Amino acid sequence: MNVRPDQLSATLTDKVFPLYFVCGDEPLQQMEAGDAIRQFLRTQDYSEREVLDIDANFDWQRFTDETATMSLFAQRRILELRLPSTKPGRQGGQIIKEYCQHPVEDIVVLVNAGRVDSSTKKSAWFKAIEQYAMVVQCWQVKVENLPAWVKQRFLRVGMQPDTDVVAYVCQHIEGNLLAAVQEIDKLLLLIGPGKVHYSDVAEAMTRQSRYSLFELMDMILKGNQSRVIRIVDGLKAEGMEPLLINSMLVKDIRLLAKAAEDISSADSLLRRSGIWASRVVLFKSCLQRHSVRFFQAMIKRCARIDRASKGLSQSNVWDEIMGMSFHIAGRSR
Repeated sequence: MNVRPDQLSATLTDKVFPLYFVCGDEPLQQMEAGDAIRQFLRTQDYSEREVLDIDANFDWQRFTDETATMSLFAQRRILELRLPSTKPGRQGGQIIKEYCQHPVEDIVVLVNAGRVDSSTKKSAWFKAIEQYAMVVQCWQVKVENLPAWVKQRFLRVGMQPDTDVVAYVCQHIEGNLLAAVQEIDKLLLLIGPGKVHYSDVAEAMTRQSRYSLFELMDMILKGNQSRVIRIVDGLKAEGMEPLLINSMLVKDIRLLAKAAEDISSADSLLRRSGIWASRVVLFKSCLQRHSVRFFQAMIKRCARIDRASKGLSQSNVWDEIMGMSFHIAGRSR
């Protein structure tokens, strides 16, 4: 059963699926879908939760053992699999397929995965998931649909924005829904519920002096290393969520890596990707300072930051963010 993120709340009824598969490349919708499923399962008395992080070295016997072990503390439990690559391998795919066909009573498996490609959709294990489980695919919101999505998020918190306010948020977040939610939450604190005009936003932004995540991205692209250091320190002091910073970084770095493959067509690629005209110049400035191999290396570094932010490595997440931001703002060639 395939369900869109916006259909999920209405679809979560008394029926409990043996497996829920949340996948895609949009982190906010994935996080909210996972939270909604867990909350629903708690209403069905699934009160215990076990998390398994899947990587190339994962022993799938652990999954088999977990599903064969009775809980000591609760009758019903959630077994959560974090599968970043959406590629469980031959053994993992076979085990998932068999579990879908022969689920264990009082255990629900929740899989959080990356984007599902065409080859994965043809695999036997994924076809079994579509047949027996609930699949929630979370895609990036298209540029033309972003204003409507942003307006809806304003309405959810009791704010009624005019067209200019919606355009202001869209221009700054450029498709990053996590950043949009943070910006809307900030405006709610500064302005409050009710009708919101652009003049209200401009006055609020003038009054407040917090460091901006959007400014960090611009300074990285522009190459202002000293300003980057101050902004990262400020964001850390304000308690900014490292996962949000990393999400914005990896989105832009992936686009830079793609554009760096063919500099001659970078301008049209950036515009097709929804980059506002005022920021295309900043992206092209960064492209002139680094090679495609550099950006590919930074994508891998984002993966290290992601692990550190989730407590899966011993690295200091803020040191990692500072180091990578500083290097991108610099010059490698």
